[in-house]
Amino acid sequence: MPSSTALAQTAGVVPQVPEVSAVADPVWRAGAVDDELIALYPDAACSLDHDGPFQLLIATVLSAQTTDARVNTVTPELFERYPDAAALGAARREDLEAILRPLGFQRAKAGHLLGIGQVLDERFGGRVPRSREGLVSLPGVGRKTANVVLGNAFGEPAITVDTHVGRLSRRLGWTTSKDPVRVEKDIAALWEPWRWTDGCHRLIEHGRRVCLARSPRCGECALLEAGLCPRVGV
Repeated sequence: MPSSTALAQTAGVVPQVPEVSAVADPVWRAGAVDDELIALYPDAACSLDHDGPFQLLIATVLSAQTTDARVNTVTPELFERYPDAAALGAARREDLEAILRPLGFQRAKAGHLLGIGQVLDERFGGRVPRSREGLVSLPGVGRKTANVVLGNAFGEPAITVDTHVGRLSRRLGWTTSKDPVRVEKDIAALWEPWRWTDGCHRLIEHGRRVCLARSPRCGECALLEAGLCPRVGV
């Protein structure tokens, strides 16, 4: 159903949007934003198809510079042929590259997967480590990938700063930085840990559906309608 703001615009009426108070408690406002998003996207979750930490780790590494939906088209064959770290580490590079070709950058990604399989098998007994330090020691795994795995596979509160989370955080006035680590710290200062993992999924959903990069649909935005978005830079 269109929002009241959208209906007002259709009728030629300028909507009366509550102003975001300059003195409003930023922690309260950030929580109120997530509460609105919980109502909008109650089922928001990781969009990478996976079964367990190993599959999520691999799928997240593959999602760099492509979409989750595209990754989901190649992982069924990948995981059927290489169901665990030992099998992946022993794969032939050319076979991996053939499976990964639809994603682009297949040579680099195949190299990362081979390295991950070998390191997991040799250093971690074939298991995905449950610490950020252990995860980022794997080939091709940075802080963002580690946070995805910690939050979604192991249930540890973790903030994943992708392009959507970064963009919305700046537009909401939560941060001025484009550095993902700085953005992560700024969000952590505003949200209770229980919001971190799924709150990022909700921001991502809103970024995909409403708060688009080039043409944000502010007329359809419940956050603006509720007076929670200052539209920084929009």
